[in-house]
Amino acid sequence: MTDDNTSASTALLDVRDLSVAFHQGGQTSVAVEGVSFTLQRGRTLALVGESGSGKSVTALSIVKLLGATSATYPSGEILFEGRNLLEASEDQLRAVRGNKITMVFQEPMTSLNPLHPISRQIGEILELHGLRGAEKVKARIIELLTDVGIPDPETRLDAYPHQLSGGQRQRVMIAMALANRPDLFIADEPTTALDVTVQAQILKLLKDLQTRLGMAMLFITHDLGIVRKIADDVCVMQKGRIVEAGPVERVFSAPQHAYTRALLAAEPKGVAPQYDDTAPVVAEVENLKVWFPIKRGFLRKTVGHIKAVDGVSLRVREGQTVGVVGESGSGKTTLGLAILRLIRSEGPVLFLGERIDAHSSSQMRPLRKHMQIVFQDPYGSLSPRMSVADIVAEGLEVQNPGLTYDARREIVARALADTGLDPATMDRYPHEFSGGQRQRIAIARAMALEPRFVVLDEPTSALDMSVQAQIVDLLRDLQARRKLAFMFISHDLKVVRALASEVMVMRHGKVVEQGIASEVFAAPQEAYTRALFAAAFNMEADPTGVVSQ
Repeated sequence: MTDDNTSASTALLDVRDLSVAFHQGGQTSVAVEGVSFTLQRGRTLALVGESGSGKSVTALSIVKLLGATSATYPSGEILFEGRNLLEASEDQLRAVRGNKITMVFQEPMTSLNPLHPISRQIGEILELHGLRGAEKVKARIIELLTDVGIPDPETRLDAYPHQLSGGQRQRVMIAMALANRPDLFIADEPTTALDVTVQAQILKLLKDLQTRLGMAMLFITHDLGIVRKIADDVCVMQKGRIVEAGPVERVFSAPQHAYTRALLAAEPKGVAPQYDDTAPVVAEVENLKVWFPIKRGFLRKTVGHIKAVDGVSLRVREGQTVGVVGESGSGKTTLGLAILRLIRSEGPVLFLGERIDAHSSSQMRPLRKHMQIVFQDPYGSLSPRMSVADIVAEGLEVQNPGLTYDARREIVARALADTGLDPATMDRYPHEFSGGQRQRIAIARAMALEPRFVVLDEPTSALDMSVQAQIVDLLRDLQARRKLAFMFISHDLKVVRALASEVMVMRHGKVVEQGIASEVFAAPQEAYTRALFAAAFNMEADPTGVVSQ
C-alpha cells in the first residue's frame, strides 16, 4: 500500500475516495466515507478496526455484493487491473467473482450448503468457470483439498459440512476460494471463530498459498495479533474512514492516531484474583464423566461411547475464577453444563456442600438462582421478541413470583447499571444494541438473581479487542464486589490470563494440566499446554515442546 502515483498505477487493486451509503425507510446512512488504498500483487493488506468501522462493507463493495437496491456509491472508484468495477456490468462482475477475485467469510458453516457434500460445492465453482469432465473435476477437487491440508481428501469427498470440524470447514472454504487461482483473495475475519492452534494453522496455510500462487490478499480483522503475523501493510478504520495507514512495522511501533494507540492498548490487562485455597468451595466435581452412547444397527445397540468428559475433578471457590481452556471438542462446555445439571453425568457434583447429581428438575429449580450461565453469542441467547427489561426480569418472575412489577423493574435497573448499561434503555430490544452491549445484557440477566456461581462460556470470543477488555474489567469488578465463583471457558488464553486464579487445560475430555494460573502460564509442564501457549502468545515451539519467545 502506498501513496506513490507510479505504484498506484501498477497496483492490482486501487481504491480511490470510496464512499458507500445505505438507503432504508427514506433515510440514508453513510457506512464508508472517502476510503483510499492500493494493493500490489503478492502483498497482504489488513483492514482493521472495531465492529461497525466499515471494514466488511469496503471489502464487499470491491465485488459489489452489498445489493444494488440498498447500497449506493456517492463517490469513488475501485480499479482492479485498471478497470473500474463500480461501472462494470453484472456479466462483467460475474466473470471476475470467483475467478479473479474470491472471498472467504468468518463463519464457514453459514457459507457452506448443509444439504450438499463438499465435493459438489467445490465442483460447482470449477464447472461454472469452465472445467469439464467428471474425472478432471474430481482430480482438481482432491488437489485443492490436499493443498489446504485436509487429511485423506479422497475419503472426504462425500462428507457434509456438519461432519467436519470448524478448522476443516474453513479449509474447504479456502479451497473453494482458490479453485480458479484468483489474483485477489479477500479474507473477512476467517479465523475469529477458531481455536488458537487452528487459527495459527489457517494463517500459515494462507501465507504459504499466497507465496506459492503469488496472489494479493486483503485481510479483514479486529485482532491486531493476527495483523502482525500475516500482513505487510495495514489500514486502520474508524467510523467508515481510514484514520491511519502504512507498513505494519511502522504503524505498530509508532502509531500516530489516538484510535490506533487505543486499539493497540486494548488487550485484556489487569491482575487476576490471587489463588486462595482457604476460600469456601462453591462448586465441586470428582471424577466426572459425560459419555454419549454410539448406537448402530436396526436395534440401535450401543457399540461405543464418545467420552466428552472423562474423569475430571475440579473445585471452584468463592471469589475465584477457574479458567478452562482447550480446543473445540475438548469437553469444556460439556463440563460446565454438567456442573449446572443441564446434562446428565456420572460422579459426585456438589454445590455449596450439597450433593446435587441425583437431584430431579423440581429439586434443582430453587438452586437455579444461585447457578447461572452466560453464553458465547449474546444475540443468539437473547430473545429478539422481548425487551431488555423482560429478558433480565424473566428469571426473577420464576424465582421470586411475589415481586411486584415496580420491584422487578428496580432490580433490572440495578443489574443494568452494575454491568455498565443505562437503565433508561431497558425497554429497547436486543437488535438496538451493539455486540458488547448485548453481552452486558446477558451478564445482567445472570446477575439479577444474585448468583453464587457463574459459568462463562466463551463470553468474549466474538467481541472486538477493546470490548473484550471492557467485559474482562466488568467481570473482575462484579466478582470482587459480589465474591462470585466463576468457571471461565475459553480458547482465548490472553483473556484467561487476565481473569483466572486457576487454570485447567483439557483435551479429548481429559485434563492435560491443572494448577495455579500464574504458575501454569509461567512454566507449563505438558507439551500440549506449551503448544497452546505458543499459538496464543506468538511464540515458537520446537518438536520437544520447548517454547521460546
